[in-house]
Amino acid sequence: MKMLIGGKWVDSVSEEVYSVINPATGEKIEEVPKGTREDVKKAVDAAKDAFKTWPETPQFERGKILYKAAQITREREKELSTLLTREQGKPLRESTNEINKFANICEYVAGMATALQESYIPLKGKGRYALVIRQPIGVCGAILPWNNPAALMACKVPLGLVAGNTFVVKPASTTPLTNLKLTEILEKAGIPPGVLNVVTGPGSVVGEAVIENPDIRKISFTGETATGRHIMEVASKTIKRLTLELGGSDPMIVCDDADIDAAVDSAVSGRFSNCGQRCIAVKRLYLFESIADVFTKKFVEKAQAIKVGNGLNPETTMGPLNNANQRKRVEELVDDAVKSGATVLTGAKRPVGPEFDNGFFYLPTVLTDVKEDAKMVKEECFGPAIPIFKVHDLDEAIAKTNDTIYGLGSCIWTSDMKKAHTAIEKIEAGAVWVNMNMEYALEVPRGGVKQSGVGREMGFEGLEHYTESKAVHVDLMPKKKP
Repeated sequence: MKMLIGGKWVDSVSEEVYSVINPATGEKIEEVPKGTREDVKKAVDAAKDAFKTWPETPQFERGKILYKAAQITREREKELSTLLTREQGKPLRESTNEINKFANICEYVAGMATALQESYIPLKGKGRYALVIRQPIGVCGAILPWNNPAALMACKVPLGLVAGNTFVVKPASTTPLTNLKLTEILEKAGIPPGVLNVVTGPGSVVGEAVIENPDIRKISFTGETATGRHIMEVASKTIKRLTLELGGSDPMIVCDDADIDAAVDSAVSGRFSNCGQRCIAVKRLYLFESIADVFTKKFVEKAQAIKVGNGLNPETTMGPLNNANQRKRVEELVDDAVKSGATVLTGAKRPVGPEFDNGFFYLPTVLTDVKEDAKMVKEECFGPAIPIFKVHDLDEAIAKTNDTIYGLGSCIWTSDMKKAHTAIEKIEAGAVWVNMNMEYALEVPRGGVKQSGVGREMGFEGLEHYTESKAVHVDLMPKKKP
């Protein structure tokens, strides 16, 4: 596959390529260009040139392109879902949901195409008023993650496009294929040459060139907090606008009056879907003492019932981690907790068998007796392992959930709305779910507090983040000086 620059599908100027690997089998799926700084410069120049005319395209016309892209995506659902599973590893059912989410977001954003309106403010004096208008920022850079490459491309690119911006997109190195296919669909739907450009390659080269380029006015990035800090530092040199969705250590509180079976099901899917590689996965469990043993027993039984395997196998309910480094990182966090005295209730090892030998598999892992200062608690565990803690009451649970540098997602399970309201008010997070799975609705903004990021994506707030406001002052009847 090639990358898209200025409306043309091209190789890298270096003519180098790298292989995309199936994380379940270790087999090569495809080769893509290994982009260079020169490729990024060409993409930025193309986007900058396209920005001269793209904002003049009527907003509803931009929306129609996104709506058509959604239709084409649904027509190619099976092809795209299979490709996503092959390069990312998640079960085919989860890939199908993600591809449909891309289409759903395109349709939702298409409906927002004319939402950006002027504000009229009367001023003192006859014929005097002010307008606050919103205009596109310019060339935007989108740096995508590998855990949900299609869905998170949809959270960035359609909003920016409908607001009148142009893009240079850098897919994750391990999952560029689905992003390239979706780019092809957007092009087929009518995106003009240069408006959307995609450069594949390593983050240390392509990503750095994107965040350093002075002609890129905004960066949207989803990924780990350490990388987000680096992007903030580099972007500050040219005062770029930033939207950063970063790491999280998302807590789930289960009170003694909760629906235990529903909470267990939510915790299992919240921790182990996508092999635990979700931004808002449940990463810490805080259980009221009176229900902790019952909850834990049911939770462990369901974790042990998860079918680990190749995501293309219809019986599989959890695929591999996306890459070797990610599995190694999860193993290090689990080993650190165990060495400090944690008890393994299930998992904490790789599955055995020839079907697992060449992939990055790891069993669903549940731990208790984990120290509060363990790396698994203080850092983000981006994989299928979770610590369980017992708490006396809601005050203790909230204090422990907030004892972290992160603040992305959180949830509480209770039948007492007073407890729910207390959690909503006091938990330090960008989102709180009450008696629900941790899944964002399309209509609401997503993002974190503390070191989980800045800015918001999705919802009307996300659309505004792709615009600049301009204040206009008008006097229709200026008085002449005598």
